[in-house]
Amino acid sequence: MSSLSGTSQSGEPQRDWIARWQKIARRIRVPLGFAMTLLYLFELWRRAPRPEGVAWSLLLVVPGLALRGYASGYVKKNRELTQTGPYAYTRNPLYLGSMLIAAGFAVALGSWVFALVLACGFAIIYIPVIASEERFLRGAFPGFDDYCRRVPRLIPRLTPARAQLAQDAENTAASDADSPSGGFSLALYLKHREYNALLGAALLFLSLLLLRRALEAILHSAR
Repeated sequence: MSSLSGTSQSGEPQRDWIARWQKIARRIRVPLGFAMTLLYLFELWRRAPRPEGVAWSLLLVVPGLALRGYASGYVKKNRELTQTGPYAYTRNPLYLGSMLIAAGFAVALGSWVFALVLACGFAIIYIPVIASEERFLRGAFPGFDDYCRRVPRLIPRLTPARAQLAQDAENTAASDADSPSGGFSLALYLKHREYNALLGAALLFLSLLLLRRALEAILHSAR
């Protein structure tokens, strides 16, 4: 099984680096968010988004939103090891969807600087988060290692992996409450408020189309 870090007999080195990186990520998450927002506004002011770039970005943003929405209708956090739907192709469809959305807006903005900073920010934040979640899942669900052998961490496989037929009775009962058929659950989608991602993307597209003009008008009136 692939791993984000080297293994040891005690497992302590892995826990140590995860804890350290998570501590750093928590400290810089908010400042990094502000820095990326300022860079986004600067790049938007420096160059007007090209219509073709915005159009091309839809090829990444729309699938990213769809993947996040689809995955949110399957995942049952802390209650079961989800192995169906998009989780049969990749272990982290929600994060993959977020990356597609972010890459799409970098394309729309037409800025390699913003794309590079965005990629570094995602690496700093998501690597420790994924490592921590995998550590929790490995301890909570005995079948997680087998799942890791069958399903890649991020880049999807071409065909779905078969889920283990044997499920913990308690997890199965909890699953049935939200999704009796084991398929996509609108209730889970709404519970996770995944519609916020759709609203956020719509606001970002509006900013690409209108914010630069608004900034120009404000600066012109201030002169």
